[in-house]
Amino acid sequence: MDGAPGQVTQILEAVGAGDEQAAEQLLPLVYEELRRLAAAKMANEPPGQTLQPTALVHEAWLRLAGSGQEHWNSRRHFFGAAAEAMRRILIDVARRKSQVRHGGGQHRVDLAEGADIPVPEDRERLLQVHEVLDQLAAIDPLKAEVVKLRFFVGLSNSDIAELLNLSERTVERAWSFAKAGLFAELKGRPPS
Repeated sequence: MDGAPGQVTQILEAVGAGDEQAAEQLLPLVYEELRRLAAAKMANEPPGQTLQPTALVHEAWLRLAGSGQEHWNSRRHFFGAAAEAMRRILIDVARRKSQVRHGGGQHRVDLAEGADIPVPEDRERLLQVHEVLDQLAAIDPLKAEVVKLRFFVGLSNSDIAELLNLSERTVERAWSFAKAGLFAELKGRPPS
């Protein structure tokens, strides 16, 4: 992960202590990592997505910095908060695009390419994953955190292990169990 972990941790501590200039020093250190995570996540979004990785990072940063809760205890806490912010942004976008006034399930079709090509609609599944993830968080917060970091942010198991200060094997097990549970839960739910 980019940014010297010790330097990021020191700046996070300064932010928590009320140093207003520390937040300005934090963004350049974590920006590339956040951008990489956002790009990985956006690569899995359905075609026609109007939100770009840079915009996702900027929106997440605005939510983090504007929350009034700029006291992250650690690098793990910060990136967890960033993952949650990105997740909520993607959910908000999916909900907004599902509303009737925003097309409500209609798909953009490029007539030059042919109108008979169906465009997959993954927004419903994204909203279902969001609901199931909230249920999982109530039962097993660690597995829910791993799912957020994998599914919504696009981190690898090794990055998650480093971020959460766990062994990679523990992360792999948590991801396997959570993925199986999510699949079983979603399999029983038809798309809305």
